[in-house]
Amino acid sequence: MIIVTGGAGFIGSNLVAGLEQRGLGPLVVVDRLRQGDKWRNIAKRNLHDLVTPEQLPEFLDRHGDAVKVIFHMGAISATTETDADLVVENNFRLTLDLWSWCAVAGVRLIYASSAATYGDGAQGFDDESSAAALARLRPLNPYGWSKHLLDRRVRAALDQGAPRPPQHVGLKFFNVYGPNEYHKGGMRSVPAKLYPQIMGGEPARLFASDRADYADGGQVRDFVWVGDTVDVMLWLYDNPGVNGLFNLGTGKARSWNDLAHALFAAAGLPPRIDYIPMPNHLKGKYQYYTQADMARLRAAGYDRPFTELEEGIRRYVQDHMGTADPYV
Repeated sequence: MIIVTGGAGFIGSNLVAGLEQRGLGPLVVVDRLRQGDKWRNIAKRNLHDLVTPEQLPEFLDRHGDAVKVIFHMGAISATTETDADLVVENNFRLTLDLWSWCAVAGVRLIYASSAATYGDGAQGFDDESSAAALARLRPLNPYGWSKHLLDRRVRAALDQGAPRPPQHVGLKFFNVYGPNEYHKGGMRSVPAKLYPQIMGGEPARLFASDRADYADGGQVRDFVWVGDTVDVMLWLYDNPGVNGLFNLGTGKARSWNDLAHALFAAAGLPPRIDYIPMPNHLKGKYQYYTQADMARLRAAGYDRPFTELEEGIRRYVQDHMGTADPYV
């Protein structure tokens, strides 16, 4: 049995689809569907069970002997969430409880960390996981801090020789984009936000730069196609001896302008871009540059190429957003 927490969410539902395609399972999704169309993310899947986070402890008590691995993708992922207590309860406390359960039960655990742990990037984007290296990072929001708190707590447990899951991997996801993120509202990726604008005849609206060293739309990110993140997690499933904290990006930063031009090209439209002022609430908290250092994951043995931005955007537009059924 394979459990995917957050399995009806963006990355989680793509992972569930990848696991099913491989014939792996039985598959159990842990998530809340609530109102809206989030259920469509898993509507095509053949699931063994679907439980809420509140039901998970009881489920593990009853079925724990059958569980082989837990992919823990569930979290409050909104970088704009200001209720730090709520974020810590969901992103730190629940993950730590799963870590402890997996350590006792001998179940593998692969969990989602985040590139938000790097803050403004002043310390670089090296996924060194020593206590000293982690202590230097300064996340900019409660979400990033909650993920960082968990990474540090895991490091302390490992350094102290405390019980640990037989496989334990944290993944620092960078800017992931792709299908099944439609339910995320304001937290959707920029391609998902821009596509309806440009198909409605509007220009793509990007933030203007308020720094002299970056042109408008010249801010850069490490954009990673969601299918690549699934490939990495399936590889980790196939390689239970791999442990550690790893970046999950492409290792290649691209600008917002690059992304917008790729989106127009995929839609078969001439590029039109407007630049809007940086909102006050983002000033001083906005990342102008992110680029994953992928050396450690490569050294661990992962050798597949990552999807180029133009190809990923083409797939997203032509195989999903531009079709009658945009879901995986």
